[in-house]
Amino acid sequence: MNPLFERSLLQTRRQFFGRSAAGIGAAALGTLLNEELFGSPSSTAPTGSAPIGQPHFPPKAKRVIYLFQSGAPSQMDLFDYKPKLHDLQATELPGSVRLGQRLTAMTATQDRFPIAASRFKFAQHGASGAWLSELLPHTARVADDLCFIKSMHTEAINHDPAITFFQTGAQLAGRPSIGAWLSYGLGSENSDLPAFVALVSNGSGNPNDQPLYDRLWGSGFLPTRYQGIKFRSAGEPVLFLSNPAGVDAATRRRMLDDMAKLNARQFDELGDPEITTRIAQYELAYRMQTSVPELTDISHEPQQTFDLYGPEARKPGTFAANCLLARRLAERGVRFIQLFHRGWDQHTSLPKQIAGQCQDTDQPSAALITDLRQRGLLDDTLVVWGGEFGRTVYCQGRLTADDYGRDHHPRCFTIWLAGGGIRAGISHGETDEYCYNVVRNPVHVHDLHATILHCLGIDHEKLTYKFQGRYYRLTDVHGEVVNGILA
Repeated sequence: MNPLFERSLLQTRRQFFGRSAAGIGAAALGTLLNEELFGSPSSTAPTGSAPIGQPHFPPKAKRVIYLFQSGAPSQMDLFDYKPKLHDLQATELPGSVRLGQRLTAMTATQDRFPIAASRFKFAQHGASGAWLSELLPHTARVADDLCFIKSMHTEAINHDPAITFFQTGAQLAGRPSIGAWLSYGLGSENSDLPAFVALVSNGSGNPNDQPLYDRLWGSGFLPTRYQGIKFRSAGEPVLFLSNPAGVDAATRRRMLDDMAKLNARQFDELGDPEITTRIAQYELAYRMQTSVPELTDISHEPQQTFDLYGPEARKPGTFAANCLLARRLAERGVRFIQLFHRGWDQHTSLPKQIAGQCQDTDQPSAALITDLRQRGLLDDTLVVWGGEFGRTVYCQGRLTADDYGRDHHPRCFTIWLAGGGIRAGISHGETDEYCYNVVRNPVHVHDLHATILHCLGIDHEKLTYKFQGRYYRLTDVHGEVVNGILA
């Protein structure tokens, strides 16, 4: 049998409608090319570019920089001051406080749950009087720019599902990441750069911390054009971006034009929207051959900028260098900039390890806030800092006078936000005197996601995508905007 004829007999229902030239086939093809977007595509957008959506209401923020602290920072050693714990040092955590909470396998077999007060000093800072640990002297200087949520809580108790939950709104892998949702919903302000960029750095506190997976900045069931692009710290910032040896720009342009024609023919036959994604990504990569080297060349930054971000700002792959790169990405209209910093999982030797983590992150985080404010970008840039859950007030392992560890704790922890749409200089929510349970204004992960989308002008209940017969959204069927922290 003729193989081409045989292939035509195997076409699917989607392929049948996609190959129809008019009527219902054309309508179906239009749906495939622009399915579920709430905004109209730009009339000036080149063929194959991502449609740019319009916000549901006027946004306060145009972009997000998310400084994700992977491993879970200890809230009572950094932000949530609990002086009474010093009087309770080494005493048993009351069962009336723990209330039979689910434990991890790492502490479930412990005979005791002794209280471990923070060994670090706290002081109030700024006009807001925010309590901060001595580990965060630079963050203390920008305290009045920050909004601390001390009543965050989540459902996951282990790292991978908890990080996945924060990034995608679901504990199981397979959903689109928050950056992919924003890329899908709003598109990019710069056609020469991705709408969503991810950067990863390793902490000095716990260099062998748990790994991070590329799916954390993936697109899930959204078309793959909306996934994050990971920038590397060594070699080429983006893999396979440069032309192969012996191929000049003119030759590359001709190759891309020919491939676009072939892909367009395949799309006419199959109607698969991933083919248009392939065309668009080839074109974006071609433009990034010019935009990425300019973006990552920090040699023209003034010395005061490096002084602001700290001594590691010139070292590629460090958190400081990534914070500086995040500011440069924000200046160039990238919609969602995701930094992951590993090393916060301190089950043992917490005092030593957390000091290293704060040395990595304190100055660059504060510098980013200062730099954005000085450049007039903080008003329309939302900055988020936080991990996947908190840490226990009781000690994991052996408690000594100068050493302790802490296990995972999903019931309460602290994050901070700053910039576009957020009230500055406030603390929202409260935990009990043991820093174990939320007692006022609880904020769930879905609530945080709804609030981030709100700052960008998006109604979280209306940003949806139909997959396998159901409309999905980042907040699933949950989430309330936290109006108390909005400017």
